Amino acid sequence: MSKIAFIYPGQGAQKAGMGADFYENSRTAGDIYDEASEVLGLDMKALCFEKNDRLDLTEYTQAAMVTTCLAMTRTVEEMGLKPDITAGLSLGEYCAIAAAGGFGDMDAVKTVRTRGILMQNAVPAGEGAMAAILGLAKEAVERILASVTEVTIANYNCPGQIVITGRAEAVQEACRKLNDAGARRMMPLKVSGPFHSPMLARAGEELAAELAGIRWKELKFPYVTNVTAQEITDISQTAGLLARQVSAPVKWEQSMETMLRSGVDIFVEIGPGKTLTGFLKKIAPDKKVMQIGTWKDIESVIRELKAC
Repeated sequence: MSKIAFIYPGQGAQKAGMGADFYENSRTAGDIYDEASEVLGLDMKALCFEKNDRLDLTEYTQAAMVTTCLAMTRTVEEMGLKPDITAGLSLGEYCAIAAAGGFGDMDAVKTVRTRGILMQNAVPAGEGAMAAILGLAKEAVERILASVTEVTIANYNCPGQIVITGRAEAVQEACRKLNDAGARRMMPLKVSGPFHSPMLARAGEELAAELAGIRWKELKFPYVTNVTAQEITDISQTAGLLARQVSAPVKWEQSMETMLRSGVDIFVEIGPGKTLTGFLKKIAPDKKVMQIGTWKDIESVIRELKAC
C-alpha cells in the first residue's frame, strides 16, 4: 500500500490569485479565508486573490501562504485524500504541523503573521542578503563558507542547489569564492532579509514567546522538521524547533531523504507553484510527485492516486 506525504512550499511561491478558485468552489476553503480575515483584521481575499504590493512583503506573505495552503488541504481532506506524514519548507512547516493535527489552523495563521513581522523587522533593510548557488555539491559549499565570516547556508534544497544567507558584503564575497570554485550560477534572491541566518536569532527568541501561548495538540501522524530533518511524533518538541528554525538552515533535501527511508512513495505538493516538485525530481526521480495548486488539480490527483 502506498505511503503518501503532503509537502508544503515556503515563501517565494506566492502569487496573486492563489486559492481564489478554492474559495469559489469550496465552503470549507471559503470559511478558512473568512476566519483568517477576522482573526488577523486583514482582507485575506484581497491580499491573496488580487494583484497588490503587500503580497510579497514578508509580514503579509506568510499569513497569506499558510491560509491558502490550509484552505487547499482541508478541501482535499474532505474529498478523501489524506497523508501519512507531512513536511514543509521553512514557512510551509506550519502547514505541515497543522495538517498533522499539532495545532489549529487559526493558531498557525496567527503565529506566522507574528513570525513574518518579526523576521521583517529583525535586520535593517540592505544589511542582509541571500543567494542561490547552483552546480556545487553541498560539501564544497560548506568548505568554502568556512573561510567567510557572517555567511552561512540557509537551505539545502536539492542536489546542486544550496541557498546562502548572511551580511550582504559577506554573501557577495562568498559568491565570488563559489564562482571561482566552479559554481554554475549564483542568483541573488529578492528577499527583505537574511532569513535562516544567525542574524535572525533574536527574532527566533521573540517568536518563542508567541509559541508558548499556543494550545498544542497531540499529533495524528508524524511530520519532518526542517531543523534536524527527523520525524517528530512528540508535539512537546515543536515549539522549540520552530523558534530555532527562524535562524537555522532548512534541511529540505535531508528531510526528503528521511521520508524516503520511512517508505514514502507518493508526494503531493499542496500550494501555489511547483518548487518542491522540482526539488524532488532531483532528490528522488523515481518517485511519484503530484501537485495541487488549483481546483482543477484535485480531480486529476485523486484519479491518479486511485489508479496507483
